[in-house]
Amino acid sequence: MASQGSLLLQKQLKDLCKNPVDGFSAGLVDENNIFEWSVTIIGPPDTLYEGGFFNAIMTFPPNYPNSPPAVRFTSEIWHPNVYADGRVCISILHPPGDDPNGYELASERWMPVHTVESIVLSIISMLSSPNDESPANVEAAKEWRERRDEFKRKVGRCVRRSQEML
Repeated sequence: MASQGSLLLQKQLKDLCKNPVDGFSAGLVDENNIFEWSVTIIGPPDTLYEGGFFNAIMTFPPNYPNSPPAVRFTSEIWHPNVYADGRVCISILHPPGDDPNGYELASERWMPVHTVESIVLSIISMLSSPNDESPANVEAAKEWRERRDEFKRKVGRCVRRSQEML
């Protein structure tokens, strides 16, 4: 019998196929596994990431939608909120409830109402406006704050590489 999570994900996949959303495309890595998605995010206009095509894997836990998926860029990306291994660090991907570190409100963290679309749109927003207050990549955050030209150069290189991978 299909789980609540697999039924929700099947519906979201069907909806995204029928009504694609500007800025990204999404589908299954393997059509036999509804819990692992491949996502391509198009660098948002008027940002340093404009023109880039950034691939990511979104892995949903068996208890989705009660717990958030993990999102990891497989394309090289330089950003304060992306770990060196590509894992995305944004509030809505953090487990529900109170933040043990006291940085985030419970309302900013994962809630079961989030969908693939709302998650990816949050990541696109993250690309547009990095949060350097609690960075996943400390070096990128320091460059963002103190050496913006160096930061722009590294992002530009990531954008070019993403275009070459097409």
